Amino acid sequence: MEGSKGSIIVLGLLCLISLTNGTIAFTINATDADNDPLTYSISGPNAGFFQNTTVGTTLFKVNATDADTSSGGVVKYSIDEVTPESGGSLFSISDTTGKVTLDGPLNYTGLSSFYRLKINASDGGGRCHFNETKYFSSIVYSFITVLDIADLDPRFLGVPYVGSVPENSDVGTPVLTVSALDQDTGVNDEIIYSIENSTAEGLFNISSDGGIISVSSLIDREVIGDTVTLTVKATESKENIHGEEASTIATVQINIVDLNDNKPEFLQCGDSGVCVNASHFTGEVDEHSLASISINMTVRDLDKSSNTKLILEGLHKDVFSVQPDFTVSQSIVQLLVKQSDKLDFENIQQMVVMVIAMDQDMNSFQSTATVTINIKDINDNSPTFPQNTYKLNVSEHSPAGTVVANITAVDPDTMDQNNIIYSLLPDSILPYFDVEPHAGIVYVKNQTILDREVRSLYSATLQARDSDGKPGSTVLEITVTDINDHPPLMNRDSYLAFVKEGGKLTLKIEATDADDSDTVNSQIVFAIEPSEYSDNFTIDPNTGVLTNRGVLDREALDPELDGKIELNVTATDKGNPPRSSVVSVIINVEDINDNEPQFEASSYKFSVKEGEKGAFVGSVLAEDLDQTTEFNRISFSILDGSFGSFIVRTFAEAGEPGLYRGNITVDPDIELDYESARKNFILRLEATDLGQKKAVVTVEVEVLDVNDERPEFNPIEPVSVKENTVVSGAIGSFLGQDKDGNHSLVYKLESMKCRCNGSLTTCSSFILEPNGTVFVDPANPVDYEECDQVLVEAQVVDEFTEKGENDSVTIGVMVINIEDINDNAPEFIYSDSVFVVVSESASKGTSVAGVTASDRDSGINRQIEFKVTAVQFEDANNHTSNMRTLFEAVTTQQKDIYVGIIQTTEGLDITLKGKYLVTVTATDTGDLSTSTVLEIFTVDESYKVELEFTSSEAEVEKNLNEILRALTAATRTAVEIVAIRPDTASASRASGNTIIVAYFVYSNGTALTSIQVERMLSEPEHYLVLGQLGLKNIGSAPVNEQETDPVKYVLLGMVGGLVIVLAVLTTSLMCTRRNYKRKLKAAKAMNSASMVNSDNQKSGPVVPGTNKYTMEGANPVLNLHIDTTLVLDLDEESSDVDKVSLNSLDCGDDMIMAPKETTNKMMMIQEEDQDSGPPEYIEPLGAALAGRGQKKGSKDLDSGFSNPAFSTTYDL
Repeated sequence: MEGSKGSIIVLGLLCLISLTNGTIAFTINATDADNDPLTYSISGPNAGFFQNTTVGTTLFKVNATDADTSSGGVVKYSIDEVTPESGGSLFSISDTTGKVTLDGPLNYTGLSSFYRLKINASDGGGRCHFNETKYFSSIVYSFITVLDIADLDPRFLGVPYVGSVPENSDVGTPVLTVSALDQDTGVNDEIIYSIENSTAEGLFNISSDGGIISVSSLIDREVIGDTVTLTVKATESKENIHGEEASTIATVQINIVDLNDNKPEFLQCGDSGVCVNASHFTGEVDEHSLASISINMTVRDLDKSSNTKLILEGLHKDVFSVQPDFTVSQSIVQLLVKQSDKLDFENIQQMVVMVIAMDQDMNSFQSTATVTINIKDINDNSPTFPQNTYKLNVSEHSPAGTVVANITAVDPDTMDQNNIIYSLLPDSILPYFDVEPHAGIVYVKNQTILDREVRSLYSATLQARDSDGKPGSTVLEITVTDINDHPPLMNRDSYLAFVKEGGKLTLKIEATDADDSDTVNSQIVFAIEPSEYSDNFTIDPNTGVLTNRGVLDREALDPELDGKIELNVTATDKGNPPRSSVVSVIINVEDINDNEPQFEASSYKFSVKEGEKGAFVGSVLAEDLDQTTEFNRISFSILDGSFGSFIVRTFAEAGEPGLYRGNITVDPDIELDYESARKNFILRLEATDLGQKKAVVTVEVEVLDVNDERPEFNPIEPVSVKENTVVSGAIGSFLGQDKDGNHSLVYKLESMKCRCNGSLTTCSSFILEPNGTVFVDPANPVDYEECDQVLVEAQVVDEFTEKGENDSVTIGVMVINIEDINDNAPEFIYSDSVFVVVSESASKGTSVAGVTASDRDSGINRQIEFKVTAVQFEDANNHTSNMRTLFEAVTTQQKDIYVGIIQTTEGLDITLKGKYLVTVTATDTGDLSTSTVLEIFTVDESYKVELEFTSSEAEVEKNLNEILRALTAATRTAVEIVAIRPDTASASRASGNTIIVAYFVYSNGTALTSIQVERMLSEPEHYLVLGQLGLKNIGSAPVNEQETDPVKYVLLGMVGGLVIVLAVLTTSLMCTRRNYKRKLKAAKAMNSASMVNSDNQKSGPVVPGTNKYTMEGANPVLNLHIDTTLVLDLDEESSDVDKVSLNSLDCGDDMIMAPKETTNKMMMIQEEDQDSGPPEYIEPLGAALAGRGQKKGSKDLDSGFSNPAFSTTYDL
């Protein structure tokens, strides 16, 4: 192409990219000016793209080749033109790769459905043999078709939709058709139609495929209205790209065409505006009125266009007319009065007409309503009386309000019924008479001035007015008749007369009457009004002479009257009604001495207490019935029988005239004595008035003994009550006595104390009744185990004591002993002792454990018997199995504590590893029992440890408790001593050493080996104490081997004897040297420690890998400044065994450090003690030793206890 000069070769090739799948490729062959071959190709996916193709997608690739080299062979691509131009921003091409990329979103319906791209391929240009640079290019056209997708909702055509249909159309009648299409024209799914909503449900339906809306039920315009609105939905048959059904809605308005299918109807409307159909109406009108009548009637025709005619029918149709008589819509209907003269309430009160509403377009459509018109009365009449004149009579001085006559007027008007007002004329008549204004009752106004003697005839006019004031009247002639209105008059205001009792009275009473003497109104009759003493007198009714009817006795009168009798004498005329007058007559009856004194009783009997001077004995009463003091005054005196011991004084009873009292008392100088011979006195007492009239009475006086002795208790025997009893009966009683003959003893509780645990405390377990009976209080029973005796202290009181103290000098005490019952089961006493079985205790009859128990009951009820009820064995794998009864319990007693010694019933298998679970039951005599389970651990004989002491056996026995405490403190185990014996070795025997054989066992059954015990006892704080107690050496006890037959192995023994002796000697030499060296070093360290104090101690961090500290001379055991080379003999000649022995002390010190080092310590122990015991005890031992890592002084230490199965004294 070097010879070209910018020529552009336009290829007339249109590349139409089809819609088939797969890669589309084509080649364009071209030559440039130099006839170099030019190949042009386009390749890519199919040229049809969906409109939702993602922006940035590579649509296809264009490839043009140029045979030139260098820059002339470099091809660059560009899009020169896009048709239509609006798509210019939608596509881009890579100028180097020819990849066409989508830069904007495609839209089949909103933009264009196809695009033509003009793609240019240009080379890099070159001069070749030209003077200027030439560029060559090729053009190719690419067509891109946009494929539509379902992403648009359908759209209704021809909206809005409005249709119409006549009411009452047949079902199925088509109304209108709606149409919708899919806006995705490239997809064009089928449309399904439906009605989503309707203002009147069920009237229309729509065909799902054609959109035809038709009638589905009867249509009544008058019910549903003029218009029905439907909401129609068009839904595509297939889902859109979002997996949803695309749809749209449209509103369809259907107008209902009215038909004349309803007849007129009448309505009646209420106050709230609600109208209802009605056929009967009412109205009212005043009589003789020409007004319109409201009947609350409305007429309407539901049809849209109506012509309604209204007419009247009925008997009274001519009296009224209807308005309006014609209407084209809903109208209010009224009646008008045409003939008012026919509306006369007095002739007719109600009229009825019928209103007919007729549809003029269809005469058969008509309705009828009945109207009832109530005629209202008006006041068009005046009141009238039945008579023009009334002649009336009334007695003079008739009481005010006396009815003279009841005269009423008549008015036919209804509003005047009971509404007529009456009045009397003229006004001058009103002081004498008046009339009730509403009732027409004529009555007397003033009783006083109505006197016939003044005026005997009155004339008046009675007037009646109705509610409108229309008047009517009549004439009244009233005649006053005479009455007996004058009573008789007494000639004197009162009468006074005197007469002695027993005398005769005569007294004349006089009276006159002002009435006419010729009438009965003036004739007088005398009488005595009834009173208390009126029967004692009589009076002549005509003459008025008053006399006494019998003998007058002043003592028969009330003393308050002082002899005066007051009578009321009446003078009455014979008129009707009779009138009378009264006069008071006072008669004084004068007293005479005609009565003697009288004692109230025929005899008297009194008593008086001994020893009281001037004591009151009693009173006697005497009365003199005479009513004056000159005749009824009395004085008393003792005639005889007193013997100078009594006196009597006279007193007048206040308010009781003639009644006197004589008070008998002991002479103030005399003191009566009950113990003397004279205990009774018979007195004769005399009463005398001033007229010397006398009366005598006998008085008996008894001298009484005085209750002056204090009560006292009889001996009270102790009583017994079983504990917790709730018996209802009495358990005992207090009994007292009183020397006085008359006494009443009552018992009161002073205190109640219970003896509980040897001390007395206040309690309330019993109830003391006032009669001295003691009962158990059910609410507070006594428990013998808490309190064994109750002391009830009571006081006895004499309620009848008259003189001195009324209670006993000393209190009574009842002792109530509480008896025990068997109500408590035995209780085991807790012990954390460790029980083990070793070879020494595995034989039959050996004691291996012990239990203790007590019973809160007493006596025989607290006796306990122990029994082994079950035996199980739990091995090292925690597997438990039942075993036969290998143990038995032997019961003993130590004071109140019962001890059960657990012994073996046969020899035990010492090869078993684990523990025995022994169930021990404690049962008392009442068969109440309690059980506990003992753990007895089996310990192998290899854990036996021998401790050598420099003391004698007797001294060891003496210090055994201190040795046990020191061993327990050092090992924190239970130390089980199985033997104490002299050392049998020749050297030791000469020195008097003693061997203690023991086991060291933790509470979980783990035992320590001799090496472990040695390590623990070698700690400075413990070895120092044990050293002072004589501990010298620690070693393992020899294990007893089973005896073999010497005859059978004699030859083998002779051959191996030398080997065994040699091995034993070698081992003993090494052990002896090692033990001696260790003890020597430890002793030297202790001696050095005893010579220093805390001030010269030095500390410092440990040097890793050594048993030394960084500070000079620091000792790892006591942290003392000690020359380890000199004191501990750590020179070059020291053997490894010695160093190991020293390190064992270091390890022992490490065992009390922080628990986190437990694992390392256990590993060290296992290395040193590889052959020191059965392997199965290593892990439990490790657990036990881990507990020793606590700080010194910790309270959480394992306590050791001696096993009662072992004795410190053995037969050697």
